Amino acid sequence: MPITRRALLATSPLTLSPLIPRACAPVLDGHVNATSPFLHGVASGDPLPDAVILWTRVTGDATSPEHFAVGWAVAKDADFKRIVAEGIAGTDASVDYTVKVDVGGLDAGRTYYYRFHALGFDSLIGRTRTPLKKGTQRLRFAVASCSNFPYGYFNAYAAIARRADLDAVLHLGDYLYEYENGAFGDGTALGRVPSPNREITTLGDYRARHAQYKTDADLIEAHRQHPFIAVWDDHETANDAWQHGAENHQPEEGDFEARKAAAIQAYLEWMPVRTTERTEDGKIYRSFRFGELADLVMLDTRLIGRDEQVADPCDATTLADPERQLLGEKQEKWFFRELLRSKQRATRWRLIGQQVMFGQLINILAAPGNCIFNPDQWDGYQAARARVLANLAGNGIDNVVILTGDIHSSWGNDITANPFDPSEYRAATGAGSVAVEIVTPAVTSPGIDDATQALQFAAALRATHPHVKFVELNKRGYALIDVTAERVQAEWYHLSTITERSTAETLAGTLQTRSGENHLSPASGPSTPSPDAPALAPGVSATA
Repeated sequence: MPITRRALLATSPLTLSPLIPRACAPVLDGHVNATSPFLHGVASGDPLPDAVILWTRVTGDATSPEHFAVGWAVAKDADFKRIVAEGIAGTDASVDYTVKVDVGGLDAGRTYYYRFHALGFDSLIGRTRTPLKKGTQRLRFAVASCSNFPYGYFNAYAAIARRADLDAVLHLGDYLYEYENGAFGDGTALGRVPSPNREITTLGDYRARHAQYKTDADLIEAHRQHPFIAVWDDHETANDAWQHGAENHQPEEGDFEARKAAAIQAYLEWMPVRTTERTEDGKIYRSFRFGELADLVMLDTRLIGRDEQVADPCDATTLADPERQLLGEKQEKWFFRELLRSKQRATRWRLIGQQVMFGQLINILAAPGNCIFNPDQWDGYQAARARVLANLAGNGIDNVVILTGDIHSSWGNDITANPFDPSEYRAATGAGSVAVEIVTPAVTSPGIDDATQALQFAAALRATHPHVKFVELNKRGYALIDVTAERVQAEWYHLSTITERSTAETLAGTLQTRSGENHLSPASGPSTPSPDAPALAPGVSATA
């Protein structure tokens, strides 16, 4: 039902937007007007050359009806003098009063500003961007993972929000955590106790936890300034989840399939992900094109096809079992088709967003070569990894950059079938590497807390893992990926603290992979920010 901007702004609260009970609203952690119905900010995601998802959620008083409408508008300018699309979206309790609009008919390669209107209030102004269909010369992405609310402030999101030249934020999972306070981080001192303060298992629980996270001022700011392209990992459901269970799911907690379905439903309601019949069925893997410069493939290494993790990290026979699946047969076939089509289109780069470390990581404290570090990673699904590498080699697919989260630390890895065999891989030159991997640090979740121990262990890893070109195990932050036709450059930014709000950051490492080389090499320095970045969305700053 299209409306004009004038009609939208003139509409009275009684006719435009009855709201859900305000008693359901969490306490706001930030500077958004607490009387506004838009307590959870605004967000955009899954950008296409002609479309983008816009998201918000409304919260109201106890007199509100069960169904209501919310106005929205998209403009070329932050003053909304050049509106290009507007309308009214309906919502109700069936989607937890979230609002998701798939706005089409947009121009490729443009920055847009958007907002919602309800109960006499305009939301904060959001900012989003569509990719070009062709002619893309450069791309810049922030990559984030593992934002644990009680562990500290989301300063990484605040720093990301300030980068005006990003094309998108790639979130690789663990957007939230399922634990009660004290189980994995104690938020008491910082006033960041998880809500509800119990392990979440039901649809209402997952919705409430999403709602709490989206009252964080820095997360609100990152979402409103940049489109997100997101996938889940395990903690959006339960720790070390696999297709039919999880380490952190016990029989007394009920049926796991019901828990997983509830987690997926809440995620799709509360995240700016394009919802289709396919995604509602749990298939979140999907792909995006950024002109001829890069294709982005987002995988689900967690819920859709993963077999249960091997209990013994030294059980070499089971770890190498050719029947074990990480992606599942359907997703794996889809993934291989996407890679081949990308090559056939002559796209320069293939970026793979996924959750768990792809490169080999042995337990250097155990018998050499006999035990892997973590069966939850691709090391625990060695035949699945071998099939990916064989597909790359068999089809002559190069310029592959794997983007990874999950491990709460920073890594840059060359990818090869056996990095420990000098006849297959030469660390000094990168010969034998077929792809590279960039692992982003956590937003707040911990690596090795003791800085001295972290340095010592990182040095031991570099000495025993020739394919590891960069590793840091203590700091939180995010990764920046800068893409040109000549190279993909990775930069790791670490935050000075997570115990108080700050955007102070340090460039901790920089590596690049040049087109056609398929291995990491030193870069001369940080990439230069784009000089013509469109203005950030105006409004309230996320950081005090």
